[in-house]
Amino acid sequence: METLATRLAILPFPEIDPVIFTIGPLAVRWYGLAYVAGILLGWFYARRILQNPALWRNGTPALSPTQLDDFLLWAAGGIVLGGRIGYILFYDFEAVLLDPIRAVEIWNGGMSFHGGLLGTTLAIVIFARRHAIAVWSLLDIVAAVVPIGLFFGRIANFINGELWGRLSSMPWAIVFPTGGPFARHPSQLYEAALEGILLLAVLAYLVYRRKALQSPGLVTGIFVCGYAASRIFVEFFREPDPQIGYLFGGWLTMGMLLSVPMAIAGLWAIVRARRAAVAAA
Repeated sequence: METLATRLAILPFPEIDPVIFTIGPLAVRWYGLAYVAGILLGWFYARRILQNPALWRNGTPALSPTQLDDFLLWAAGGIVLGGRIGYILFYDFEAVLLDPIRAVEIWNGGMSFHGGLLGTTLAIVIFARRHAIAVWSLLDIVAAVVPIGLFFGRIANFINGELWGRLSSMPWAIVFPTGGPFARHPSQLYEAALEGILLLAVLAYLVYRRKALQSPGLVTGIFVCGYAASRIFVEFFREPDPQIGYLFGGWLTMGMLLSVPMAIAGLWAIVRARRAAVAAA
């Protein structure tokens, strides 16, 4: 039966098959392609940054293109392992305790950005120390390109019809196949716009116009604060994970809770970078 919310949904769900194509038992999915595209395009953009000496203090990049190439595998490992482990710990821990094999059943659960962030940060610290690279500078390079991956990841969430928003009567609301017969906020697209496009543009402006890489840690701090602010804002429109629901008062979600310490850490990194820049002047 058609509901008022359904009639108000002007934009139909595109009904894109999550599987791009299959080769025998192998299925190539948009979600997997999003990870590959994000990592490769991020690597390409990072190389462009490294090849511009004017962006760096004394014209010397923090690492060589070869070192960046070597770090690519580390980054991929940190993203995937950290993201999966983070999802289990933050969102699916009780279910995994009851059925440990669920930990590797990625089709029954997703990836956590906060877990991926921790995994990638650990990979950055270890790699930088092994290769005598300034940790903050490597963090800055990665932070400058991460929004590319976030954009593709959120678009893949939209194609999969997952992580949709709360009920909405806005003219751009969408009825998702897995969200019942009600129009909902396309919160994946909100995140793609804020965490992806807007944050990438802000960081690019800081890198190219304000020479922010010359203050190690500044780009990292702004990225972390920007992501935290974007995520907290979108959480007001996004349906919380069903196995967790709201944590408090019908509005606080796990995504908000995990983003608060991120914002605090980001502010600390910004203050630290500014003080270091003043001391070095």
